[in-house]
Order: sequence, then structure tokens, then C-alpha cells
Amino acid sequence: MANATIRPDEADHFGRLAQDWWDPRGASAMLHRLNPVRLAFLRDALDAHWRLDPQGGRPLAGKSALDVGCGAGLLAEPLARLGAAVTGVDAAPENIAVATAHARGGGLDISYRHGELAALGLGQFDLVCAMEVIEHVADKQSFANQLADRLAPGGLMVLSTPNRTPASRLVMVGLAERLGAIPAGTHDWDDFITPDELDDILRAAGLCMSAPVGIAFSPGKGLHLSADLSLNYLVTAVRA
Repeated sequence: MANATIRPDEADHFGRLAQDWWDPRGASAMLHRLNPVRLAFLRDALDAHWRLDPQGGRPLAGKSALDVGCGAGLLAEPLARLGAAVTGVDAAPENIAVATAHARGGGLDISYRHGELAALGLGQFDLVCAMEVIEHVADKQSFANQLADRLAPGGLMVLSTPNRTPASRLVMVGLAERLGAIPAGTHDWDDFITPDELDDILRAAGLCMSAPVGIAFSPGKGLHLSADLSLNYLVTAVRA
């Protein structure tokens, strides 16, 4: 299809990891470590955007959420537990099969779909997430446009992606993949996006991006939210 965003080789790569996705010590162990950091950022963003009680247990009750590039559901399931009606979309059918089975086993009602986002006929959502996804797509502007199309008026978008810096080349592509912390072949450093580039992409899609917040690593803290943007960062976006 025109402006396709899925790269078949990327879908195949992540599809091969599907059966191992929920093993916290398996090939997706880094995502398991990253997920609490992303959720902390997300919860603060939800509370700020909708002026919610930070102590509330179900901040997404009555709201819809779309998780694009959902993998086997590591983010979609917490979103459902936060009260959202969740739809997850992924390029790899193997991931969707594992995600569906895992959600069913946990008693969660999550709608999972496989394929190009633009071709699925989905409506709009209060919350749109794309975590560690935009660096893997074939057409980044088209992908951002499609995300924007799915965002309901007054809604919130949350994205995370690696920054293209010497540090990310060394740590995320060099050391992490060489040492097996991230499966080999997961990242192409040339596809990483700087915050300024992401801002330009989102502006062209009709969105206004927040100041980025970094995800850093230290031996004492592990992965944590930081002002250091050199490895990875998160942003929110709203309709301009």
C-alpha cells in the first residue's frame, strides 16, 4: 500500500521473539526493565493532561487507548489495568497471537490487531502510545500522520525512542547487542531520531510536542527518568 510503514524484515525479527516476550530474563528482558520507567512517565503525563488525582487507581477509566507496536502486550496490559479500553496493533502476527493469549490468561479484555495502522479502520482514541516504534518504521512522517489521525480531540499521545548520539551507538547498538542485553539486529543507529527531528515530524503531523525527558542508566539506579537525553527519551504530544 502507499506510504506503508511496516518493514517486513523488522516484523520478522520481532515475530521471532514472540514466544519469549513475557520472559523477564529472556530476549525481551530489557523491555521488562524499561517498562516501569515508561509507566512512571506515562502516569505523570496522564495526571497532568487530564488533571487527575495522582493517587487514583484507574486514571484511564472511561477512556480508550491505542498501543501501536504493542509487541506481546507489555504496555497494553498495564493500560487495561489502569482502566482503559485498549486496542493493540503490531506488525508481527506472532506477537498478536501471544499478546491475545496472555491477555486472555490474565482475564484482560484487550483488542489486538495485526497490520498497517492506516488499513485497520480504527477510530480515534483518547490515548495513543507508540513506545520504541518510530525508529523501526519505513516512513516516519507517514507513521506520525497516522498516529495523529487516531488521536481524538483533547487526547494525549506518548512516544519513546532512542536518540541518535555517539552514546546510543556505543551503548544500545554496540555493547547491548554484542553482550546480548538486546537481541542482535534490533537496532539500526541511522534510524534513531533526535528530539529536534521528532519535533519537526510531529509538527508536520499537526501535533505539539512536549520537552523530552530522558531515560538514562546508572549502576546505582538502573534505568530511570533523567534530564540526560543521550540514550533514549520520552515525549508527549497533543493536537496543535
